[in-house]
Amino acid sequence: MNSKKVLGILFAVMFFVMVGFGIIIPVLPFYAEELGASPFELGLLMATYSVMQFLFAPMWGRISDRIGRKPVLMIGIAGLALSFFLLALATQLWMLFAARIIGGLLSAANMPTVTAYVADITSEEDRGKGMGIIGAAVGLGFIFGPAIGGVFSSGNLAIPFYLSGISSLITFLLVAVVLKESLTEKGASQEKKRPSLLAAFKSPNANLFILQWFVSVSLAGLEATFAYFAYDRAGLGTVELGYIFMIMGLAGAIVQGGLVGQMTKRFGEGKVIQIGIIGSAVGFTLILFVQDFLTAAIFLTVFGLGNGLIRPSVSSLLTKKATSGYGQVTGLLSSFDSLGRIVGPPLGGMLYGIAIFMPYVSGIILSVLALGIYYLYTHRTNALEGHA
Repeated sequence: MNSKKVLGILFAVMFFVMVGFGIIIPVLPFYAEELGASPFELGLLMATYSVMQFLFAPMWGRISDRIGRKPVLMIGIAGLALSFFLLALATQLWMLFAARIIGGLLSAANMPTVTAYVADITSEEDRGKGMGIIGAAVGLGFIFGPAIGGVFSSGNLAIPFYLSGISSLITFLLVAVVLKESLTEKGASQEKKRPSLLAAFKSPNANLFILQWFVSVSLAGLEATFAYFAYDRAGLGTVELGYIFMIMGLAGAIVQGGLVGQMTKRFGEGKVIQIGIIGSAVGFTLILFVQDFLTAAIFLTVFGLGNGLIRPSVSSLLTKKATSGYGQVTGLLSSFDSLGRIVGPPLGGMLYGIAIFMPYVSGIILSVLALGIYYLYTHRTNALEGHA
C-alpha cells in the first residue's frame, strides 16, 4: 500500500478514536454525578485517565517497537471499546473509576503507535505532513465527538457511551482488515539495539519533551478556565463557547492537515515550532482583551493556529533525530503530553482564583520558556554535531 492510502486509513482511525473519546466529554460529569460523585471525585475521575496515559504510553511505544504497530494499535482500540461499554454498564462510582483506569491503561497505546506508524511509512521530507494529518484527525474528532455526545445524551446518559463503544469497534475492524504492518524485519532488528530510556533523557531530544510539556500545560490551563473567563468578560454562555471552540478546532485542523507539511518542507521543523510558539504567545496576549463573541472567536483562533503547528512539528523532528525506536520516542512524547493535561487544569484553576487573567499570563510565560528550551535544544544539538 502506498503511503497516501495508509495515511488516509490512519486519519480515519484517529478520527474515529477521538470521536468516540469526545462523545463522552459533555456527558461524563452528569453521569458521574448521578452515581454520587462529588466535584472532587469528578476531578479525580477525569485525571485518572490522563495519569494512566502518562504512565503507560512509553511502555506501549516500546512494545510496538518489538512486536509491531498493528497488534499494539488493536490492543489500544479494543481497550477503548471495553472501557466505553464498562462506563455504560456502571451502576456504582467505583465502576466508573475501574473503566477509566482500564481505558487509560490500554488506550495509551493508540497515539504513540499511530505516530510511530507514520514515521515508519514516510520519508523525512514528508514526515511533517504525515504528523500534521494525524493532528488534524485528532482535532476534528474532538470537534464532532462532543457535539454528537450532546445531541444523543438528552434521552439517556448511557447512550453516548454505547455509541463510543460501537465507534471503537468499527475502528478496530478497520485496523484488523485494512491496515498492514509497517514495522519491517530490518526495522524490528534495529529496535532491539535501542538505547535505554535514561539515554533518551540525556540526549538533546529531552528538551523537546519538556517543550511539549510546557505547551500542553498552557493549553490545558486555557481549556479549563476559558469558559469562566469568557462569561466574566463577555457574558458568553455554553452555546457560544461551543461555537468558539469549534472554530478554533477547525482552524487548528486545517493548519495541521494542510499547512504543516508545506511549512516543514520549506522552512524545516525547527522554524515551524518557533512560529507556532510565538503564535500561541500572541494568542494568549490577545485573549486578555476579549470583549465579545467576535473577539473571543478571532483571538482563540489565532491561538489555535499557532498551537496547531507545534505538536506535529515536534513529532516529526523527534522521529528524524531518534537514536532509539520510533515507538519509544513517540511514547515518551505522548507521556509528556498527558502529564501536561494532568498539571494544566488544576494550575489554571488555581491561577484563575488569584486573578482571572493569570492563566493567560502564565500561558505567555510558558510560551517564552518553551521558546528558550527550543534554543537550548539547538545549542546542544549544534555542540554535539561540532564534536562529531
